Amino acid sequence: MRLLLSLLYPVLSLTVFGWYPSMTIGPKEGWQVYSSAQDADGRCICTVVAPEQSLCSRDAKSRQLRQLLEKVQNMSQSIEVLNLRTQRDFQYVIKMENQMKGLRTKFRQIEDDRKSIMARNFQELKEKMDELKPLIPVLEQYKMDAALISQFKEEIRNLSMVLTGIQEELGAYDYDELYQRVLRLDSRLRSCMGKLTCGKLMKITGPVTIKTSGTRFGAWMTDPLAATRNNRVWCMDGFINNKIVREYKNVDDFVSGVVSRTYSLPFKWEGTNHLIYNGSLYYNKYQSNIIVKYSFETGSVLAQRALEFAGFHNMYPYTWGGYSDIDVMADELGMWAVYATNQNAGNVVISQIDPDTLQVLKTWNTEYSKRNAGESFMICGTLYITNSHMSGAKVYYAYSTKTSTYEYIDIPFHNQYFHISMLDYNARERALYAWNNGHQVIFNVTLFHVIKTEDDS
Repeated sequence: MRLLLSLLYPVLSLTVFGWYPSMTIGPKEGWQVYSSAQDADGRCICTVVAPEQSLCSRDAKSRQLRQLLEKVQNMSQSIEVLNLRTQRDFQYVIKMENQMKGLRTKFRQIEDDRKSIMARNFQELKEKMDELKPLIPVLEQYKMDAALISQFKEEIRNLSMVLTGIQEELGAYDYDELYQRVLRLDSRLRSCMGKLTCGKLMKITGPVTIKTSGTRFGAWMTDPLAATRNNRVWCMDGFINNKIVREYKNVDDFVSGVVSRTYSLPFKWEGTNHLIYNGSLYYNKYQSNIIVKYSFETGSVLAQRALEFAGFHNMYPYTWGGYSDIDVMADELGMWAVYATNQNAGNVVISQIDPDTLQVLKTWNTEYSKRNAGESFMICGTLYITNSHMSGAKVYYAYSTKTSTYEYIDIPFHNQYFHISMLDYNARERALYAWNNGHQVIFNVTLFHVIKTEDDS
């Protein structure tokens, strides 16, 4: 039945983790997509708004079913809104009930001994009554919402019976035909998704806590260029005086602590801003501005190169310190290094790096102080910088390497465990990996895309 309902609705929407607001567009406009990363079950998040199709309006039964579906959806959304309001108002009602009980006790005290009551008790009673006044309309609205919810539930129950009857009338033959249509739509959707271009960061949601382990500082990563079935996880605990890397076959093993392999690096690392990219580890060599490329397959160093003039060893770290001077990262456009130099007055420098030779391909100098940056990450050639590593942090600054321009933005995110020492974007997962005070968490990101179909070109 779900396949049947999905086909007859003119807007095709895939939502795996959370709900994102949709956009209404005309039938001749292009595809528009909101996309995110994944939920705790590993499913991708993507919302696609398609041009209006007339594929499923062939007969009266289909039109009837579509109308019913629209009504059900509208009522479901209304119920969701009312439910949220009901939960909110219910908390006010509980608060009011507790205050009422307190007032009842106060009045009994007054009746028992009116002469001994002090002036401050009367003032306290007056203040309590003033607090209760705004809760009265809330209670009335709560009762109205509860009645509406009951009414909606009854209507949906009746509609479900009607839809079940229509499904039985359609028969097995029509169902198979509709199933084939769904498959064709799925193929068209995948073709559309293949046309996705880079998008602009719109929102950060989460986090989802994957595991709690290690010290307050560290890094955990997956390979954005790995094959679909390759879900290995790597963990590097601490920010200094360590060279042990632990590998896990998948996220489940990571959560369970089942290590599949352990690597001992030839050089100790510095900071927590490492990168796993196409089967190799890139990290900042201890007490230097050298980036090391280490192959997990051969267990050897494939390349190492110094970042010219780059500060190191807490010369220009992020706000939390931790020798986080050099940040190696990757996005849809390749590999990058973010650091600061004396020549740029300690402000952030962005360099695009050749992942094979570690040679700097191009460099951009920004005017944002590296020491005032909480963390940073690249998405589609744009560097996003947070203003803090503590509670209340938000994405505050964005620098586009495509246009060599910057803007101040305001994208908040929930720093659940109060201290972030690693925040990196994974282009394959469309998510931010973070080390949050000894907790390994994932933030989902919403990027705005505009897709042009073949009809638009």
